[in-house]
Amino acid sequence: MSSMVVVTDETFEAEVIRSPLPVVVDFYADWCGPCRTVEPVLEALSSDLAGRVKFTKLNVDESDLVTRSFGIHSIPTYLFVAQGRERGREIGPVGPVEFRSILQRYFDFA
Repeated sequence: MSSMVVVTDETFEAEVIRSPLPVVVDFYADWCGPCRTVEPVLEALSSDLAGRVKFTKLNVDESDLVTRSFGIHSIPTYLFVAQGRERGREIGPVGPVEFRSILQRYFDFA
């Protein structure tokens, strides 16, 4: 069972921008090999950090409005949002240790 929240153009505002938790948005596509490679890493982090960070995924082929508004041109791209504002972004596959380090940098975890 996935603990990641699927977001769309219609739900992005409520699930990401208005979230009380910091949010990771995984911009992906079903046909993207590197996206599928990183999915287990994100699933594990989502479970480990439940209640501290919300992990979401947005299919770029199905949510063109959000994809264009954030200028997403490569996937996977990870957007880090806290208190409604973009704190940073990373492009390309990332391993579990590096992803935790990135989360600490953008979300100020102790």
